Amino acid sequence: METTLTPNQALSDFADYVQQQQALRKPPQSSSSTGKGAPKQEHAELDILDDLDLGDDKPKVKLKHLLLDDTDTKDDSIKQLQSVIETRIDEGHGECLFDVGLEDNGDSQLLEEKEWDAALARIRGLLEKMKADWKILMTKNVPDSPVDVGNENKKERGCVGKVMIRRRPQDLDDTIETRIAVVGNVDAGKSTMLGVLVKGGLDDGRGKARVNLFRHKHEVESGRTSSVGMEIMGFDTKGEVVVSGVPGRKLSWEEIGKRSAKVISFTDLAGHERYLRTTVFGLLSSEPNYCLLMVAANNGLIGMSKEHLGIALALNVPVMVVVTKIDICPPHILQETVTQLTKILKSPGARKIPIFIKNREDCINTATQFVSQRICPIFQVSNVTGESLDMVREFLNILPHHGKYDVDAPFEFHVNDTFSVPFVGTVVSGVVKSGVVHAGDTVLVGPDSLGQFTTTTIRSIERKRIPVPVCSAGQSASFALRRVRRKDVRKGMVVLLAKSDTNPNAVAPQPKVHREFVAEVLILSHATTIRTKYQAMLHVGPVSQTCAIIDIDRAYIRTGDRATVAFRFVQRPEFLAIGDRILFREGRTKGLGIVKQVGYDSSKPLNPEAAKEREKLEGGGKTAAKAGS
Repeated sequence: METTLTPNQALSDFADYVQQQQALRKPPQSSSSTGKGAPKQEHAELDILDDLDLGDDKPKVKLKHLLLDDTDTKDDSIKQLQSVIETRIDEGHGECLFDVGLEDNGDSQLLEEKEWDAALARIRGLLEKMKADWKILMTKNVPDSPVDVGNENKKERGCVGKVMIRRRPQDLDDTIETRIAVVGNVDAGKSTMLGVLVKGGLDDGRGKARVNLFRHKHEVESGRTSSVGMEIMGFDTKGEVVVSGVPGRKLSWEEIGKRSAKVISFTDLAGHERYLRTTVFGLLSSEPNYCLLMVAANNGLIGMSKEHLGIALALNVPVMVVVTKIDICPPHILQETVTQLTKILKSPGARKIPIFIKNREDCINTATQFVSQRICPIFQVSNVTGESLDMVREFLNILPHHGKYDVDAPFEFHVNDTFSVPFVGTVVSGVVKSGVVHAGDTVLVGPDSLGQFTTTTIRSIERKRIPVPVCSAGQSASFALRRVRRKDVRKGMVVLLAKSDTNPNAVAPQPKVHREFVAEVLILSHATTIRTKYQAMLHVGPVSQTCAIIDIDRAYIRTGDRATVAFRFVQRPEFLAIGDRILFREGRTKGLGIVKQVGYDSSKPLNPEAAKEREKLEGGGKTAAKAGS
């Protein structure tokens, strides 16, 4: 069983290393108070111990007391309970999961049925005050509950349940946004799955569900995606999917956006090898919070799906797997696919723990733990019979917010698409990397082929096709720009604020752009050795450009090597920052890395011995040429 991931632990180790380097990129705001700006090493195992509060000396008030207190201190208990829930909602960016019947450390509260009803009544009253809604996800030992999951092992005593609490958004800015990139080999059923999830109906097995998602005539004819498609799916405050009540009518983006408390944006990427460049661009530029890998049950992990998995692991994006077409797949072939998937996910290159989601309880427990990088949930679905699709929807509804974005840093927006809209002008869309921007702000757009930036104004901002006055870090948005022609903007440009932070009246200096940079790279797969003057297509966020290697810290590098390499952009300089992830390829994926230094000083070569050798050879060549003439 061959995988594109290196057999040793190089890939996952390198991905962890990149994560730590990115933490160094912007020191945390509180670093001055602690005196150290060093990044915190993340260990999923220790986080679990952290949650148990083993080190707390202060006596904690039991949640059971707050839920059921009917004595003189009742009002205090209700206030305390409200602050507990509000803190959790803020931490979860507008939503949280609350365990009724369990203490924070996992001890059972041994609730009887009457106490269970009283606890729920108190939470319901509080949520009305807090302008939030709830959905009971699952219960155990609760008689007559429609979502009771049973309790065969009798592990939990007393009534226990999980409740999803979600704040009602006051305006569009409060809507929770999660971006998911959908990848997998050609014919794995990516567009069909999205068509079924987003539009609500089932597929007929002949491509009925996917037609709505296609953007070009040739895609409809061939049934293959060739561009980066975007679809959105909304959940309301009660955790229900936002769909139209009229059969056959599909909602517009505006209707979904206005009726949803949580919006999931899917980036539908091409699976065919011919479109790998578009797929890599889509994966890097859309800055996904999660990656959904589709595998056809009758084909297994073949062709490009391994490439896509490798890229997702390299970007350190949590991965979930959906095995489709189980209705037409013979059981023994399905078993082979499952075995192969498990083997690849457990391999040292991926180091994932595959969890097969068979029932509601697995689904809910896995979704709450999913921010841990090591877990990889696997669903087995059919888009024709609809089997297990409700579990995928439930999982997406509970998915926690993932990703760190700095709202206080200077504003930075990466352009990943450009449009010309009649009566509006030039529109750029992309993701806000950091900071906040308002409609009417003066901004710089660039760099152009000379490395210059153009000053312009943001005429209006839209999120999910709904006009908004402001947008902040981590959100995807579109800006209409004044007095800029469409041919002057391209994918890969950045938008920055034109006024300086210290003095709003002073004009900010032109941002620095770089043609050369030094990066630490890991070579994933390459047939021969790589030396200086080697050229490859390089992706940094939404930037895609040919790069040449101008210096390496050793004579040559080959598959599995980690090295420091200096690159030069061939066409034009680009806006780069230390800590940006890079991915370079020639044909299939070849290597990934992280920017260590912008600019390159040729007087300080990375490998001084090799530089001297080169000079000697060049000097000898010139002498021989003179003698010959």
